[in-house]
Amino acid sequence: MKKYNLQDYLENKQKLQQAKPVYRKICTTCNSPEFSCYCEAIQTFDPKIQFVILIHPIEYFRRIASGRMSHLVLQGSHLIKGQDYSLDEKVNKILADPNNHSMILYPGMRSTNISNIDDQNKVEIFSKDKKITVFVIDGTWATARKTVRQSVNLQNLPRICFSPSAPSNFRVRKQPAAHCVSTIEAIHETIELMGSYCGFETASREHDRLLNAFDYMVERQLEFVKKFA
Repeated sequence: MKKYNLQDYLENKQKLQQAKPVYRKICTTCNSPEFSCYCEAIQTFDPKIQFVILIHPIEYFRRIASGRMSHLVLQGSHLIKGQDYSLDEKVNKILADPNNHSMILYPGMRSTNISNIDDQNKVEIFSKDKKITVFVIDGTWATARKTVRQSVNLQNLPRICFSPSAPSNFRVRKQPAAHCVSTIEAIHETIELMGSYCGFETASREHDRLLNAFDYMVERQLEFVKKFA
């Protein structure tokens, strides 16, 4: 039997340590690895609209989840994980609040396109005496449809949509169609179109903080891809 001296033991120990897998440190705020952490780009603001971001479980654990990023930027927003929200206590509490005028950002034939209406017409559609509360589903188009189909409490909410003013800048994830945008871009567009009606000064461009954080994250991801390409 071969005998090992202390030097052999130390050398073998070092080899074993080097062979261990290296785990990436994950930021506990943005849920991203250190190399792609975007927290330093987060600047919060009050959009005067209450956004309720319903994030699918799969999306929740992605490091590139623009719904989570939106929540970090938007003061007074909610990030709620799930798929069927019919019995979700947080969602139902928001829906039952008499001070909220709730609606869902969801495209389709039943949706009001807010790109096509001015503030005067918005008065006829949206309550001026209540907090405008916009539910946004963060997930793939397939999971979003499933969420609406399963969540009985969301099905009869007034629906709004918009016509994108620019293509998505989500260059690290392919969009299913040219008119599709990420969750954070959709929220930015909603504020652009509804902010002034809700008491938010769109001229301040504070809502561009959403896109600033988003673009920062995209650029970091692209730099990482180039580095290891």
